[in-house]
Amino acid sequence: MTVGTQMNQAIATIQSAASSMKTFSMETQDPQAKQTFEQLATTLDNAIETLKGRQKYIENQEPQYK
Repeated sequence: MTVGTQMNQAIATIQSAASSMKTFSMETQDPQAKQTFEQLATTLDNAIETLKGRQKYIENQEPQYK
């Protein structure tokens, strides 16, 4: 498995987790839980952006990983 493939899988996994946190946030009635899920979703969204930036860097440095 190439670094590019692993990066794509990591991004997809984190996107799925962020989506789950957003869903949990919408479905809960508990304000504290809602806030926690929203914070987790934001953290995961930030991680996705960081990984996407790293992915672009890898692709620029090693075109075979595209």
